[in-house]
Amino acid sequence: VHTCFTFAADKNFLETDIRVKPDLDALGALGDVGWYCTRSILWAADFELPKSVVALHGTVYNTSGVILACSASLQWGDGKTATFHCSFLSNLTMDMAVVGTNGTLRFHDFVIPFEENKASFGTAVKSGFTELVTGWEPKPSEHIVTTELPQEALMVSEFSRLVGCVKFEGAKPEKKWPMYSRKTQLVLDAVKVSIEKGYQSVEIVE
Repeated sequence: VHTCFTFAADKNFLETDIRVKPDLDALGALGDVGWYCTRSILWAADFELPKSVVALHGTVYNTSGVILACSASLQWGDGKTATFHCSFLSNLTMDMAVVGTNGTLRFHDFVIPFEENKASFGTAVKSGFTELVTGWEPKPSEHIVTTELPQEALMVSEFSRLVGCVKFEGAKPEKKWPMYSRKTQLVLDAVKVSIEKGYQSVEIVE
């Protein structure tokens, strides 16, 4: 799995936003855009935590020591691997690729869709070369998902539904959400430790 979430922040953001202040949000780009990268990787791995992570060389800091850009590699015990890059210093990009033995899944706007009322993803299933190695067979395909409401409105609606079920119908809070958040944070914290230890491998203990 490979993910990248970056945007080119302006001068005001890089000087005043809480995400670049060590006493307000010390993880910087890692804790902001890196969160989405990490969560998407865990989603693709069915929320199985990696065995270890290694931050990649080239971390960029501001003068206060807050991360403005970084990358990392994640490894699982069964051979799965993932990488991500997150940055406040590069052109707006939200790419994700999940590559398996028999197929590939790609998104180019996996956090905020290009448009509010639709989003797309691409798939390639058991692709190979044509006989003379001049093309693909079968070719990848694009799939479009439409919605009447933007995802932010759907999020509020779903949150309200869950609260209503607990408050009025005696339902229990869904345990998956804090579990997802905790696992995401465990990975981010391990990446931070790897950076601080000179890009050494860091094991994740659940």
